[in-house]
Amino acid sequence: MEFALTMSNHAFHRWMVRCMSAAGGPDLAALDILVLHLVHHRMRPKSLADISLVLNIEDSHLVTYSVKKLVGHGLVTGGRKGKEKTITTTSQGEELCRRYAEVREALLVRAVQQLGLDPAEVSRLAGLLRAISGSYDQAARAAAAAA
Repeated sequence: MEFALTMSNHAFHRWMVRCMSAAGGPDLAALDILVLHLVHHRMRPKSLADISLVLNIEDSHLVTYSVKKLVGHGLVTGGRKGKEKTITTTSQGEELCRRYAEVREALLVRAVQQLGLDPAEVSRLAGLLRAISGSYDQAARAAAAAA
């Protein structure tokens, strides 16, 4: 199972980077693409803490660095909500996410649909993967406490 997760993780990261390139985006790492899409999701400003929490990233400096790269490319911009710094997509970032979605639909979604997988089964698999990730998080906390 862990080998399959490793292979899937690498394939997914490779896909995101190449899809972004095909969409005409700048040279971004997989984490940068995940952050961009999360910030764009529901078109509401996100805090660095929100991004770290949703993406399950423990090291906040990784998110901070990614946001700086995205700001540098003109894809996101910073703002404030009270004392909290927030991030929102720019019109350039929104357009890039739209093009990414078009490439994703044309190249990935249609190919996966042709596999004939039951959507309910795919949904069940997603839930199982979330549960397994929780088990890994719990085991990581236990290992850190034992060290």
